[in-house]
Amino acid sequence: MSTNGMTSWAVDLANVGAIYPFQGLEVLFAIVGLAFWIAWHVLQTRQETAELNRDLAADPRGEATKKAIDHY
Repeated sequence: MSTNGMTSWAVDLANVGAIYPFQGLEVLFAIVGLAFWIAWHVLQTRQETAELNRDLAADPRGEATKKAIDHY
């Protein structure tokens, strides 16, 4: 199976150019990857903040935490 149209490797590769699939899309893939990475961090931070706020709302004065600390 050829992804670049070459049928034989018995050529001067200096004259061939890029020999891998999706050539020319490296910058696009890097930008998409960076955007996905930043979006994941934003979503993760929002979910963790919401979870922390739920925990604080359940015990606003932190009595359970104080009991656990004093117990140990």
